[in-house]
Amino acid sequence: MRVFVDTERLRDLNSGLGQFCLRLGQELVRNRPEPAELTFLVPGSRKGIFGSGVEYRTAVWWRRVFNPGAFDVWHCTHQDSAFFPTGGNARVILTIHDLNFLARPDYDEAKKAARLAALQQKVNRASALTVISEYTASAVREHLALPDIPLRVIYNGTSPGSPGVPAGFTPPPSPYFLSVGVIHPRKNLHTLLPLLEAFPDWHLVLAGSDAHPYAGHLRQQAAQLGFADRLILPGAVDEATKYALYQHCDAFLFPSLSEGFGLPVVEAMSCGKPVFLSRMTSLPEVGGRDAYYFDSFEPTEMAETVFQGLSDFRSNPFRAERLRRQAARFSWEKAARDYWELYSERAGRR
Repeated sequence: MRVFVDTERLRDLNSGLGQFCLRLGQELVRNRPEPAELTFLVPGSRKGIFGSGVEYRTAVWWRRVFNPGAFDVWHCTHQDSAFFPTGGNARVILTIHDLNFLARPDYDEAKKAARLAALQQKVNRASALTVISEYTASAVREHLALPDIPLRVIYNGTSPGSPGVPAGFTPPPSPYFLSVGVIHPRKNLHTLLPLLEAFPDWHLVLAGSDAHPYAGHLRQQAAQLGFADRLILPGAVDEATKYALYQHCDAFLFPSLSEGFGLPVVEAMSCGKPVFLSRMTSLPEVGGRDAYYFDSFEPTEMAETVFQGLSDFRSNPFRAERLRRQAARFSWEKAARDYWELYSERAGRR
């Protein structure tokens, strides 16, 4: 069986898709059955990242289609990939992470319809679909016309972070709340700023790419509220720094409005940290019963949720371990085994 896996998004290792490609690729190699052959599509700078026992094809913008006839299975690891087979006999596995664009207020209906139509074309070409949560599965069933092919939920995993502190890392002033992810309006991060009034000794760290104008809006709002010195936006951070931030934080806050999975939630839980989440989209599915949830984004009610949650967490010595067990449900090794099972199943159908 010859399997081609699109990991072109390794070009940004600190992004969610970059980590998905890296961690899944590593486990696909570790769990590869004999005599399966693996070929990875990678940026030129990442050739060799999965070791010498696999093949590599370089992703370049002017050559986006490779001969799919050389492979039995082609795994397109995210729905927006520009590299997609248009012909040949390869059985295409398409992974859909989310349909978040349908909720974007900055997209008009024509743009949403165009993106949905482009995705429908890929779905029509696919031999099987995978999604990263039951929530995403329900959204796919609602908004796309599904051919008679399998639709499987294969959860993302989490990787143990380094227990050490990276060189040059200086923890933010303690105590601090932490949120991790791209700084974007759909993350709903502005609702966290009033918490700094309710918790006057705390800082708020928002780690993630801050290229969007929303980051400037947050800084301006913090200044207006008088909290400019207590809001920390370090920008995108590497994996070692991210895990050091998890280890030193006192609570993880994630009021996001739209998630396909919510990997930072699992990462924070794996460190035994209390997590406070919105009840939107996939987050209750991932956080489980030991997460705390915002039932409102009204400042007083959010502050009360955090106050009561912290009090409960500190008084319950088993809560951290239960959060770690919830995080352990999500394993890259299991995800890789599930994908190999699907590859074998689809490769056998001609």
